[in-house]
Amino acid sequence: MNRWINIGYGNVMNADKIVAVVSPDSAPVKRLVQAAKDAGTAVDATQGRKTKGVIITDTDWVVLSALLPETISGRCQGE
Repeated sequence: MNRWINIGYGNVMNADKIVAVVSPDSAPVKRLVQAAKDAGTAVDATQGRKTKGVIITDTDWVVLSALLPETISGRCQGE
């Protein structure tokens, strides 16, 4: 069954597809995001705001969110 969570500013995604939620500050994550943008597998769900969380899915898509990773993971856990 699909479980949808809000990832900020009216954007939702299937929580069952999330593999990891990480901070965008480290160099490896920045390289991952840039590689996803180059490959066309990045989704910018920030609505023009600063990227605070990066969601990695089981299908190797990268979703950029304006919410903190702690907020997103809390919503995945149903808190």
